[in-house]
Amino acid sequence: MTLNAKMKSLRVLVVALAASASMGLASAEGVRAEIGKPLQQAAELLRAGKAKEALAKVREAENVPNKTPFEQLTVERMRAAAAQRAGDTKSAIQALEAIYPRASAAEQGQLAEQLASAYAQQRNNAQASAWLNKAVQAGNNSPTIKQLQRYLESASGDYAAIARDAGAAVAAAEQAGRRPEEADLLRLADAQMRLGNVNGHVATLEKLLFDYPKKDYWAAYLARLTRKPGFSDRFALDVMRLRLATGNLTKADDYMEMAQLALQASIPAEARRIIDQGYKAGVLGTGPDAARQNRLRDLAVKKDEEAQASLARRATDAAGLPQGDALVQVGYAYALQGEVDKGIALIKQGIAKDGLKHPEEARLRLGMAQLLSPKTKAAGLQTLRAVRGSDGVADIARLWMLEATT
Repeated sequence: MTLNAKMKSLRVLVVALAASASMGLASAEGVRAEIGKPLQQAAELLRAGKAKEALAKVREAENVPNKTPFEQLTVERMRAAAAQRAGDTKSAIQALEAIYPRASAAEQGQLAEQLASAYAQQRNNAQASAWLNKAVQAGNNSPTIKQLQRYLESASGDYAAIARDAGAAVAAAEQAGRRPEEADLLRLADAQMRLGNVNGHVATLEKLLFDYPKKDYWAAYLARLTRKPGFSDRFALDVMRLRLATGNLTKADDYMEMAQLALQASIPAEARRIIDQGYKAGVLGTGPDAARQNRLRDLAVKKDEEAQASLARRATDAAGLPQGDALVQVGYAYALQGEVDKGIALIKQGIAKDGLKHPEEARLRLGMAQLLSPKTKAAGLQTLRAVRGSDGVADIARLWMLEATT
């Protein structure tokens, strides 16, 4: 985290505050000319963006002997403004700490925030925390204070505190009907991972993905989904399908694994298409494993041709069975090879039979098949919305709904 970038706008505010306060008080109570003149020149140099030159003028005023307490305070205010703009954090801290005891209660909250920011830039987190607490006690709850709190929590390594703070922010947003801040979700997910809270981490990643469906969040969530307690190995191919659909299948081994899973699931048409995509992307067919990849492609082509020749017979045989599992499988194969309407009809016939081994998975396949055609997409979303189960089937259904609508 780079505090300099986050605090830039705040430093500009302090420059204006300190400079105006310095000149305003000088006018009201009077400052000797030998002090007031270089301070006025410093203010003009600050407005021109010449912070180092302004700081030199402040030093001229500082060198005037026998200053009154008010004159010294006026010098410190301008020093704080010029030092912050010049990047002289040490001088800024000295000036701000000199001003703080004589400032009003309202201004002390702002000064404490500035001191907390300055000490954080020096990586003096103990002093930064002390001044941050003073700012909060003075009623300062600005966005910068919240940023500083998050930074200091992270720097401290107190991930339990980070999880509590970020979790509270996420819960408050959800209770108010708002989408949680992306930064809060990221902090919570990171803290949960470091604390070993696997279930909480996956749940937060899901919120992050559904609220901010970015490619990287898809990758992070899908990588951890298979480790979710109760998630069935039956859905390994489904996870790969989602990785492919979201642009997160990029390695040759990934394409090979997915194609092999499709062959094992008796869907050679899908295996053939996956391999073709790998070759088209330039991922397959090159390097030391090119021969093995070519053999897998030949096998997928052979199996696909055989399956197409026997698919009609398999559909007839499946229709004669008392259970509907085979019809669901054949129907989904039809849908994947482009005959979506026929595939949907066969899956529905299979669901209508008694004795399905995995009825919710059958509904998942129906919804996925319906998503393949624009005319049945709405029905597919409705089908997927109704899928239930704790073995991963409902997770896959929700993810296909998200992918289809973003």
